[in-house]
Amino acid sequence: QVQLVESGGGLVQPGGSLRLSCVASASMLRSNAMGWYRQAPGKERELVAEITKGSSTNYADSVKDRFTISRDNAKNTVYLQMNRLKPDDTAAYYCNAVGTSVWGRPYNYWGQGTQVTVSS
Repeated sequence: QVQLVESGGGLVQPGGSLRLSCVASASMLRSNAMGWYRQAPGKERELVAEITKGSSTNYADSVKDRFTISRDNAKNTVYLQMNRLKPDDTAAYYCNAVGTSVWGRPYNYWGQGTQVTVSS
């Protein structure tokens, strides 16, 4: 099974920046989309940003113009650059990969999560 390993979370002050990384153990070429989700205590997991196989991107309105998702196929890595962070951005952030395997079965993999805390 594909492993997604996230890193880059931490504690930052409001207005600060963080860069999250998600490294996949296998090629991401068959993934229809790679994305970042977040979940705060007591709230449902929500999509933050995603990048499709065709390199189109989609962002939640709450992070648009502040966050940027990007991909490095050679490194099997997806990044989430987070700027001008707000306390409401505090959550566990999860990497996600959705696609179809070489055997024709759909997959939906999740990373272990990395905590982002925005606080003074």
